[in-house]
Amino acid sequence: MLRQGISVTGTSSAISREQERELISRVRVGDRNAYRELVDQHGDRLHAFIWRMVRNHHDAEDICQDAFLKAFASIDSFKSQYRFSTWLFTIGYRVCLNQIRRKRAVSTDIDFNALPDANPSDNAIAAESEDAARVRSKIWEAVDRLTPPQRATVLLFYRQEFGCQEIARILQLPPATVKSHLHRARDRLRDLLDPMTERDWTCFRNLSERAG
Repeated sequence: MLRQGISVTGTSSAISREQERELISRVRVGDRNAYRELVDQHGDRLHAFIWRMVRNHHDAEDICQDAFLKAFASIDSFKSQYRFSTWLFTIGYRVCLNQIRRKRAVSTDIDFNALPDANPSDNAIAAESEDAARVRSKIWEAVDRLTPPQRATVLLFYRQEFGCQEIARILQLPPATVKSHLHRARDRLRDLLDPMTERDWTCFRNLSERAG
């Protein structure tokens, strides 16, 4: 029944940590309105991350719903010293990896802060130049060729703006390994995107400074 009541899109404005803790307390006693508010707070970001991992809208929707269901089912184990989004993304990443594994069983620097959205609106597409569209396509194709942990690290760091410590908790890896994934991902992307021209690279530089 809960699955039918969950939509992973949400438009609520950001809330404080204190407000979030209050929502979680209400979830723990079965308040369905609190469920909805937490979904509204975090659904869009989680869906965007999962969609980039699996590149299938139906699978992304199912994975997000499963992640929220698992989070609500185990809400008593949530530790309030962490952000709920960190804990939710940890669960979502695990579900996502399981899906990727099941699917497999069956079948110069880049500034990601400047990278256009991977799933743009019709208006954004109409306004985008042919050259920009070509660059976008090349970069996202390259990102899709990274290993799942590298791809997740890149997406969480550059698109979701989690810090290395938070990513380490989400992926359940040491922070040093997260930084290693970032550096290896950049090296791999350089190799994959080497044929791009100097003009193509103009908007996609200075990646190293933020990663440290």
